[in-house]
Amino acid sequence: MMTHFRIGAAMALALVATAGYAQTDPNAVAQIPTTAFKPVATATSPDKSLVVTIAFDNDGRPTYAVARKGKAILNPGKLGVMFTDAPKIERNLELIGKSTDSSDSSWTQPFGEWKTIRDRHNELTLRFREKAGLKREMDVVFRIFDDGIGFRYNFPDQPNLHQANISDELTEFAFAQNGTAWWKPAYQWNREEYLYNKTSLDAVSTAQTVMTVKLADGTHAALHEAALVDYAAMNLARSEGNTLKASLTPGAGAPKVTRMAPFASPWRTVILSDDAPGLYMSHLELNLNEPNKLGDVSWIKPAKFVGVWWNMIKGDWSWATGPIHGATTANVKKYIDFAAANRIPGVLVEGWNVGWDGDWFGNGNAMQFDQPTPDFDAAELYRYARAKGVHLVGHNETGGSASHYDSQLDRAFSYARDHGIPVVKTGYVTDAGQIERVDADGTKKREWHEGQWMVNHYLRVVQTAAKYKVGIDSHEPVKDTGLRRTYPNWLAREGGRGMEYNSWPGKNPPNHEANMFFTQWLGGPMDFTPGVLSLEGQGGSAILSTEAKQLALYVVIYSPVQMAADTPENYAKHMNAFQFIRDVPVDWSETRVLNGEVGEYVTVARKDRAGDDWYLGSITNEEPRTLNVALDFLDAGRSYTAEVYRDGAGADYRTSARHSIAIEKRVVKKGDTLSLALAPGGGQAIRFAATGQARRR
Repeated sequence: MMTHFRIGAAMALALVATAGYAQTDPNAVAQIPTTAFKPVATATSPDKSLVVTIAFDNDGRPTYAVARKGKAILNPGKLGVMFTDAPKIERNLELIGKSTDSSDSSWTQPFGEWKTIRDRHNELTLRFREKAGLKREMDVVFRIFDDGIGFRYNFPDQPNLHQANISDELTEFAFAQNGTAWWKPAYQWNREEYLYNKTSLDAVSTAQTVMTVKLADGTHAALHEAALVDYAAMNLARSEGNTLKASLTPGAGAPKVTRMAPFASPWRTVILSDDAPGLYMSHLELNLNEPNKLGDVSWIKPAKFVGVWWNMIKGDWSWATGPIHGATTANVKKYIDFAAANRIPGVLVEGWNVGWDGDWFGNGNAMQFDQPTPDFDAAELYRYARAKGVHLVGHNETGGSASHYDSQLDRAFSYARDHGIPVVKTGYVTDAGQIERVDADGTKKREWHEGQWMVNHYLRVVQTAAKYKVGIDSHEPVKDTGLRRTYPNWLAREGGRGMEYNSWPGKNPPNHEANMFFTQWLGGPMDFTPGVLSLEGQGGSAILSTEAKQLALYVVIYSPVQMAADTPENYAKHMNAFQFIRDVPVDWSETRVLNGEVGEYVTVARKDRAGDDWYLGSITNEEPRTLNVALDFLDAGRSYTAEVYRDGAGADYRTSARHSIAIEKRVVKKGDTLSLALAPGGGQAIRFAATGQARRR
C-alpha cells in the first residue's frame, strides 16, 4: 500500500551528497539555490554504502542520483517514458505515495557458477502522478544492493493508460565523473558480433549493454538490464558529456514497445565495485529475475560436447549436401566414437536437416527441423550414440526466418525428444534488422534481433523446448539478462565474437577474452566454443593464442554447455594438453575472481560441484605478465596435487612457439602462493586434485 509522507532534512542532505557536495558540510544545502531540485526520497543499500536519492527539478521532472561511499557516482538523471500516441510521462509530476521493503534470503541454482546465491537488498517504490492533463500514474521501483542498483517502471491499469505504445524511454545514466569505457556499437549490421572499443566515457556513441566503465576515482560500473521480457532491449546513447540515455531497439512498427497495463519494464541495472573482479562476483542480475518457473529441472544435465562444426567453419566441409557435406552418418559416428572414448557426453551436428542447400543466409524458409537429409540416418545415429553413452546436440538454423521457425516449434522439439537430443543450438543468421516476421494475415515485416517481437520469439522457443525437456543454446540471440534463473533450460547464448572469428581474416585479438569477461560475460554464460589446440583457422592461418590459453578458457568462460571445438584428428596430436579438457567440469559450486583488469588479464578459480577439486584459469592480453596468486580458496586441512598446464619456453602467440606448453605437477595446500607466468597472448590452467579424489572416468 502506498503511503503519503513528508520530506525530511536528511533526504535533502543526501541529495546534496549525490550531487558532489561535501556530506560533512552542515551548510551544504545553502550552497546551491533551493529551487534547483526538490529532494523527495532516499534509500540506502543494506550496508549503507550506496545512497539513492529521488528529486524533482523545477519543471516537476523526477530524477534519481547515486552516491557510493560518500562520493557521487551518478548525478541526477531523468526518469520517464515517451509514447507514439500520447504525451510523454516526464514533466509536471508529483509524488503521491511511497513504500519500502527489505529482503535477505538465499536460493539454490540447479547448476551454475555458484550453488547458493544470496539476495540482500532494500526496496523503494515511488508512485508519481501528473498534476494536470491526463493525470496518469507511474511507479518507479528501486532495489538497492550492496554492489549496485536496479530500477524499473511499473504502469498500473488506469483510465488514460490501458495500452501503452512506447516510442522510447527518457531514462538517463548521468555519471558524475569521466572515465574509461569498454563498449561495442549498437544498431550495426553484424548484430552483437563486434570487438569492444576502449574510449573515454565522453566519447561513447551508441553502445550495447553490457557496457563497463572505470571512473576517474577507480570505481568500476557495469550498465545493463535484467529480466528482459515482452519489451525492447535497451542500448545506451550518449546525450552530452558523461550522460547516457536509454535507447530502445526498434520494431517493425512505430512503437518500440506495445503493452497492455498493468505491466513493468525490465530492470535497468548498475553494478558498482572498487575493482574489475568485483563486477563479476555480483549476483545482482540473477537476483532481479523471477525464480524458476519450470518446476523440476533435474532433466537438465550440464555437459561438454564436441561437434561436426570446426571443419565447416574452416571451409573443409559444407553445411549443404554434396561431396563435402559434413553431417553424414559416417562422419557423425567418428565424432561419437571420439566423444565416448574421451568422456565427453555430447556431439553437436550442424547441417543435418533439409534446407541448407542454396543461399540460406537471411532466408531460412526451406529449413525443415524434423527432416534429416538422405545421408544422415537419424534413427541409426540415435541408436549408435545411445549405445556409446553419448547424446547428440541438435541444431536449428532459421536463417532469420523466425515466423517459419515458430510454425515448426512443436515438431522440432518433439523430434529432439524422440531422438535423445537434450540440447538444441538455435541460429538466426541474417543482418540486424532483417529478421523475417510473417503476421497471421500473411503480411511480411522486418524485425531487429533485440526488438520486442523477437524478445518474445526467443522466449517462446525456450518455453516450447521446456515442454519437451530440451535445453536451448541460442546463437545470434537476444542478449542475456539473467533469465536462466526463471527458465533454467535457457542454457547459454552466443551474442558476441566467438571462436569462429579465429578461423577467418580479422581474428579476435589477444585482449578479446579479457574484455569479454568484464563486459558481456557479466550478463551470463556464452557459448564461445574454446579449445582449438591446433591454433589454426582457414588455410592454416594462425590463431592469436597460446595452447595453454585455450585450456585456461575452460575455467575463465562459464557455460553449462561447453564445446571442445577442434576436430578429433587435431586433438590426437595434442593429447597431453587435451587431458585438461577431458577433466574440467562445466558445473560449479563456487567461483572466485582472484585478480583482473578489463581487457588486460583475469584469473578465475572454480570448485567442481560434483567433488572437491578446484580449477584455475588465468589469461592475459598481448602483454606477458607474472601474477602471484594466493591459494586461499582451497579447502583447509587437506592437500592437493596441482596439475599445471602453463606456457612453455618461448611461448608467444605471434610465433610458432604458441604451441610451447609445459605440463607439471606439485603438491599444494591452502595458504600457498603460486606464481603464474603468462606469455604474450598466453594463459595457464590448473587442476587442483584433492587428495583421495578419483580422476573422472
